[in-house]
Order: sequence, then structure tokens, then C-alpha cells
Amino acid sequence: MTLIAPSRLRLDSSALIANWKTMARMSGAAATGAAVKADAYGLGACEVVPKLWEAGCRDFFVAHWSEAAAIAKLVPPGNIAVLNGISSDDMAAAKEIGAIPVLNTAKQISAWKAGGGGRCHLMLDSGINRLGLGPDQIDAQLLEGLEIDILMSHLASADEDVDQNRRQLAMFHQASQNISARRKSLANSAGIALGKDYCFDLTRPGLAVYGGVPRNELSSEIKQVVWPEARILQIRQLDAGIPVGYNATFTTRECSVLATISVGYADGYFRGFSNSGFCRLDLDRFPVVGRVSMDLVTVDISNSSSQLAEGDWLAMEFELNGAAAASGVSQYELLTGLGRRYSRHWI
Repeated sequence: MTLIAPSRLRLDSSALIANWKTMARMSGAAATGAAVKADAYGLGACEVVPKLWEAGCRDFFVAHWSEAAAIAKLVPPGNIAVLNGISSDDMAAAKEIGAIPVLNTAKQISAWKAGGGGRCHLMLDSGINRLGLGPDQIDAQLLEGLEIDILMSHLASADEDVDQNRRQLAMFHQASQNISARRKSLANSAGIALGKDYCFDLTRPGLAVYGGVPRNELSSEIKQVVWPEARILQIRQLDAGIPVGYNATFTTRECSVLATISVGYADGYFRGFSNSGFCRLDLDRFPVVGRVSMDLVTVDISNSSSQLAEGDWLAMEFELNGAAAASGVSQYELLTGLGRRYSRHWI
């Protein structure tokens, strides 16, 4: 039995690849990897990873070992880095999967050595105060015997023009001088846009690959990858002065034609789009009216140039920079919040 989902994601392979190649070009001489954690930012890692591999990407970054296991048959496991490190409980599975841990703490380093060691990556905390060894925690005895491939750190505020970026760059330079590693990596998508001083040997773009714009310099370079679409479930005509949706946050001002469509905050179309989002059909643009609910959104189709009916599809406006401004939700949350009820269609 084949079920047709009433909501779908239209995903553009060519835009995905073009965005990654833009990041690669801007990375200069540095190799360019890709963050594919959180199911490739909600787009589907098992579809994204082979496309990026074919385009030339050779370094993939996930957060958890389960994410590494999900893509380990799609690319050589040694090309997958697990950012959240390793514990003694993970060791057997990690060895079986073959992905490479990013060691963040002295305890993780000890666990890796006790488990037999081998190739690893190392995270330095250059100022985000999240994961990684601080400069005061680094000593030769702790790192002795480690086979470090990538020495990395992570920028905290690369999407802004602040002194913290330069301080982190300087700290990474200084802390890495006495650590033997094959490659160095600092820049994410926004970090790449800060310039080649931040790119080192390897960059790790994420958001921009999937259509996000973390800095204005990228706004003309990045292409939209994902379009959510939803089917019309019901159309009704209302007189002026009629409330719509939960808590009556919208009231019709004139005789209106409204369509209820099959998408809601359970699908990652969040309540921030209430009375601020839009749908489209060709050149027609329809405002979201009333409060977004769990499974349903109501839009005003009074100005439609075509005769819409139950079963027709509308596309949600989801250009990430604009959608973030409309909803008050970050571009990262908009992508990773895309629910599993959508069918996914790569074009």
C-alpha cells in the first residue's frame, strides 16, 4: 500500500552542490568538508552525503555515533568525524563503525588511548567555552602518543563583526604551535566568509551548504535548497468580522476565501509564522492568517489568479534568511526542525 503524504519537501540537488562548491571556492587552498549532523540539517543525510561525495567532499562531520553509523556504508568510515567525542561505553561500537572521534577532554583522550588508540581528531576550545581542551589543559604528556589528524576549534561569533573572531584566531594559532597534527581546521560557513586567514587546511561548512546565509557577504552566493509544500485540505468563504484559528489572533476584514493546508509546527513550520508567513503558487502570494497549529495552517487565497481546489499544493515561503526574519526562529532551527512527516523529493 502506497500512502501519499499531504506535505512534502522539494529539494534541489544542483543548488546543494553549487553551495558546497561556493564554500570550496571561498576556502581557497584549504580542503572543504561538510557538517552533515542532525540528518544533514534536516534534509536527509543518506541522500545528501552521496551527492557531496560525488561533488568532491571528503570530510564529513556528525555529532553522534548513531549518525556516523547511518552513513558509514555510503562513504569510507575514516572520512567521518564524530564531533561529540567518545566514552568507554562507545568504544566497541566506534571501533566497529570505523569513524574517527573528535577528542574534547582529558578523559576522552585517556579512554581513546586505553581502547587502543589510533587516528583521532582533537578539539581546542579557543573561546566558545563549549567543547574542547582549553589552552591551560594542553600538555605534552596528555597528548603523547595521539595520532592527531585534524586539530580543530570552533568560532563562536563568526556571523558578526566582533573582536572575538580575531581573538579566537590568535588563540588557535598560538595553542596549535606545539601540537603535532596533520591538518588544522577552524572555519564554519560564516568563518569561511571572514577570509582565508580563517581557513587553514580544512573548512567545515554546514548552514550555507543547505541554503542558509550566515553573513551578508554570502547573500548573493547561496542558493535555496529546500521548499516545503502542503496540500489544501479545505477551502471556505468567510464574511468580514469572522475570527480564524486558535485564540482568534486574526479576524477577517472583508469577505475572504481561506484555505486550510496540511502543515504545522509538528512539521517545523513554527508558530512564529502565525500572521507573518506566506505561501506561493506561481506568481501568487498568500498570507498565513491566524495561529499556526500543530498540523494545520490557514492562508488567505482571496487574490488567487487560478481556481484553487481541495488537493492542490501550495509552496511555503522558506528562503531561510527571510523565513528567519518572518518567524523569529534561527535558520539553523528552521532546517533541523523539518519534521519526518514530509515526503522528500530530490530534483
